[in-house]
Amino acid sequence: MTAPNEFQHIEECMGTVFVFKGRSPLDDQKTEQVIQNAVAILHKSDQIFSLYKPESPLSRLARGEASVADLPPVVSEIWDDCEEWEKRTDGWFKAFTPQHTFDPSGLVKTWAAAKAAERLRAEGILDFTLNAGGDIMLNDELTENIDWCIGISKPITIASPDAGVLTVFDLKGTVFRAVATSGSAERGNHIWNPKFEGDIQDELVQVSVIAKDLVTADVWATAAFAEGLRAVERLNREPDVEALFVMRDGGLAGTDAIVPLFAKLD
Repeated sequence: MTAPNEFQHIEECMGTVFVFKGRSPLDDQKTEQVIQNAVAILHKSDQIFSLYKPESPLSRLARGEASVADLPPVVSEIWDDCEEWEKRTDGWFKAFTPQHTFDPSGLVKTWAAAKAAERLRAEGILDFTLNAGGDIMLNDELTENIDWCIGISKPITIASPDAGVLTVFDLKGTVFRAVATSGSAERGNHIWNPKFEGDIQDELVQVSVIAKDLVTADVWATAAFAEGLRAVERLNREPDVEALFVMRDGGLAGTDAIVPLFAKLD
């Protein structure tokens, strides 16, 4: 039996970096073609949903030049997804900015990443991980134990000499396949308060959410960070979602089942 080919592909898109890494049963040329097909999904999503591209459908929508019905059908799909997530999070995830602009960036990055991962699976690449700008997805068929371990960075900029790993989640043997983190360390308070005028909560500096899929982890990380420590109780009622909260004073809090899943590193 031919040994699988190891691969790593780094793709810049959506203002961040996506890293595909794993082992492929395909030859190098075919593996590269499959990866290119996958990253094309990322770039297509960026072309549609970026508010930084003046020609994008979403920018046209923001300027009032088009309605949702005039745009590619996927815009309506994402609009509906955002509405469902707003209901599920009791309004703590919201795709409209304080300026009333539709901005689904809190969902689109990981939605597109999940679609890219689906392309790899459809083409026979099953033993892989995907890092979508720090949000991590693990495929079911991982063969190396180390790939099941996801490090969570300290809530400080990676440029700091004190940067490093806060803790590690070992997801092997669990139902969880994704981890997403929201916080203020790298980009400041970029998450707006969806319920009130004014600044975001100041209790937390970081929230990491574990879930079965990447979009769920990403949305709840955003919503929990926006809500603050009260989100612990809310997430305890959510099935198959766990979270680690880092408070501004350095303390840690988490959902009921989070403690067995991580070991604090010195």
